Amino acid sequence: MDNSTPRKFVLAMALVVATCGSLSAETLHVPQDHKSIQAAIDAAKPGDIVVVEPGVYKERIHLKPGITLRSAGDNAKGKLGLKRAEATIIDAGGKMPGVEMAEGSTLDGLTVTHAGKFDQAEFDKHYESRGEHLPDEQGAVGFEDSEPAVHVVNVTATVKNCIVHDNGHAGIGVGGKKNASQILSNVVYRNMGGGIGLANGTTALAKDNTCFQNLRGGLGCRASSPEIRENRSYDNVRAGIGIREGATPLVIGNECYENRRAGIGNRMKGTAATIKNNRCYRNGMAGIGTRNQATPRIEGNECFENEMAGIGATADAQPTIIGNKVYGNKLAAIGLDRCQAGKAVIKDNEITATTLVAIGINPGWTVEAEGNRISREGGMPPLVMVFKGAKVTFTENEFTGSGVAAIRSQGEIVVKGNTFKCPAPRKGGPPQFAVWALAGSKVEFADDNTVEGWREAVVGP
Repeated sequence: MDNSTPRKFVLAMALVVATCGSLSAETLHVPQDHKSIQAAIDAAKPGDIVVVEPGVYKERIHLKPGITLRSAGDNAKGKLGLKRAEATIIDAGGKMPGVEMAEGSTLDGLTVTHAGKFDQAEFDKHYESRGEHLPDEQGAVGFEDSEPAVHVVNVTATVKNCIVHDNGHAGIGVGGKKNASQILSNVVYRNMGGGIGLANGTTALAKDNTCFQNLRGGLGCRASSPEIRENRSYDNVRAGIGIREGATPLVIGNECYENRRAGIGNRMKGTAATIKNNRCYRNGMAGIGTRNQATPRIEGNECFENEMAGIGATADAQPTIIGNKVYGNKLAAIGLDRCQAGKAVIKDNEITATTLVAIGINPGWTVEAEGNRISREGGMPPLVMVFKGAKVTFTENEFTGSGVAAIRSQGEIVVKGNTFKCPAPRKGGPPQFAVWALAGSKVEFADDNTVEGWREAVVGP
């Protein structure tokens, strides 16, 4: 070996080390190194971190690719979010957006406010009407004039630990097919649109966010396939989570309560969400609602104490309702409202009636009801009501109660392999039938049904 070889090797390694050192990430401080946040970002290189000290910064921010913008401090909890986020504020001064994200950038632990104007009178008007007269495009992410406070469009970025409030449009807007962003552990409230909007093909993850008092849904999903996981959404003018326009999200493990409309709402043809293991309670309408030909899979959810149905559907929807626990709702536990051509599968649910029926099936529905445990203590209404113009097949369900009937039908029903239990006579006496067939109904009652305690198995007109 040439004696010069070790020297050449050492020189080469020194050059590599020097080069790597020049490319290593730097930390830029605001206001110590740069007076404004934007000035620090403009001076930063990909991989650099801009750390912002507590204070109010009256500016709008345009991030650069690969830059992390972070508030100074640790992850100690404050009143709403992290203390460092509460103390470090970007005030956009009425202009939108407040922060525009770039590819590979991160926004961590800042408050973003006053991007546009929060209109209290407009908010109050729609709050009173539950957003009934709110146009579909107003405050919704994904339209041309959409200007969310934090703008995450056609880039993959991370927004975490932020507080986004009192803005003139949506709080955090995420859109575009080339967008697998992560929206994590933010607090988003009092925005003149949705709290977090996911639109136009994004596959983003929205996890562990808290969204309340937003003009639209706490989280809105339009024409996209994100994962919406373990968020808390309450007291929003529309749904806790709203899903529409062909969206196919996975909605799992969320808590949606005290929203003015549904806890989780689905609508429009082609909308096919998977809604699993969520808790939806004390909402102003249904716990989970489906309409306008949407086809969600609603599985393993807990829906209780809602003002209308625990799970409700209308307008030719086609829900698959499996393995849910539905109880304590003020109207039907599961209610299928009048339509032209709705279809539903109701399978393996635990359904408890409170005021009215456990399952109400109005005209226009074709339903397969299988393996459900359907019950109520006392009360007069039937456990299940099937109206004229509905067709239902009941297979291997367990009916337990003592109302006027387990199934009261004006429609067409097939009843096979079910168990009917009546623990005690209904106060006030008859009828108390397992199946009460009203005038004009059609009933097929198989020999493999088991009837205990009901006055009669089947009574026809």
